[in-house]
Amino acid sequence: MGSDVKEGKALKTSYSNREVLGYCVHNPNSARRLPAPPLLMFDRVTEIRGDGGKFDRGFVTAEKDVRFDEWFFFSHFQGDPVMPGILQLDAILQLGGFFVMHAGFEGYGRALRTGKIVFREQVRPHNKLITYRLQIRKMTAKPTPIAVADAVAEVDGQLSVEVESLMVGIFPDLRYAYP
Repeated sequence: MGSDVKEGKALKTSYSNREVLGYCVHNPNSARRLPAPPLLMFDRVTEIRGDGGKFDRGFVTAEKDVRFDEWFFFSHFQGDPVMPGILQLDAILQLGGFFVMHAGFEGYGRALRTGKIVFREQVRPHNKLITYRLQIRKMTAKPTPIAVADAVAEVDGQLSVEVESLMVGIFPDLRYAYP
């Protein structure tokens, strides 16, 4: 695994599936929170950088292996199984939060907005791989750590989703009693 340097500190430039799972809500030792499977929508981060990319503000690329027995294929839709496009959008938003956590911030990620969203190609049980690519437009630390990015998803190399100007934030104090 390579490293990226930010403020004199070496940062990882990729994360295995096991490392990504360490960021999930079911890990009591982590203050960085992603949704746990089955709602975690990416398997690994193949590259993440705090600089470079289209806007020279950083980028992240991640992948999800498509399995024919994914939970959503059994309910969306009978006889015409497809991954809900909104789950691809959620994966993109999750990656935006992961980028902010990678930069050193801790807490729970929240989607704050998206701009234009275009769904193009469907993900079906015979597909093999979804690749997500985020290009960071802006990153702020105060008062709340926020990233603004453009993103795409590709299924087996075909463009499936485009998102402009998504915004995610990381909030440290979102715990409350439930139920």
